[in-house]
Amino acid sequence: MKFDNIEIQRSCHSSFKIKCDKIIYIDPFKIQDNEKADLILITHEHFDHLSIEDIKKIIDDKTIIVATNDCVSKLNKFSNIVKIANPGVKLEILGIKIEAVPAYNINKFRAPNLPFHPKEDNKVGYIMEIDGKRIYHTGDTDIIPEMKNIKDIDIILIPVSGTYVMTPEEAAKAIEIIKPKIAIPMHYGEIVGSINDADKFKELAKTRVEII
Repeated sequence: MKFDNIEIQRSCHSSFKIKCDKIIYIDPFKIQDNEKADLILITHEHFDHLSIEDIKKIIDDKTIIVATNDCVSKLNKFSNIVKIANPGVKLEILGIKIEAVPAYNINKFRAPNLPFHPKEDNKVGYIMEIDGKRIYHTGDTDIIPEMKNIKDIDIILIPVSGTYVMTPEEAAKAIEIIKPKIAIPMHYGEIVGSINDADKFKELAKTRVEII
């Protein structure tokens, strides 16, 4: 999908490639790609978001990685610069403004009182500002109170599969809170969820939805 001079490609699941004058990958997973990254953003340590196998395909000696603390031990095998981005951290890298925002579960549990993504684990989503456009990759999350403070989003990349993240219905409610110009559903078609979840979200969301 093209948005002005920004191109957004979804590989699968929650994995995206953003092309502007830089090449940015978010949570590369099962990608069929070898274009080298200027910047890689990792939302948390789960295997479907932090894939060393996929990072190896796209990394070179100039690639900068931004990731949460829980990723560091796995990323130590690379000699690249790793910037830590726990919730609230703001960075500017290669002219791109990056803000790490909370991502966690409120009503998705692996066991009683044990969320799949606990708030205290400091997993994140990322808001990137590229050429004045704000792109928000939510990470693995439910609707959370912090979303009320997120403004002026041009494009949101939002999970819709349920089980570990928002359902299509919940994602549509999140859209009403955040009010992005465009929404791109993610976190389906691999591991959990299907295109039906993306279609349902498109039917419910009160904004322009692009399924890519």
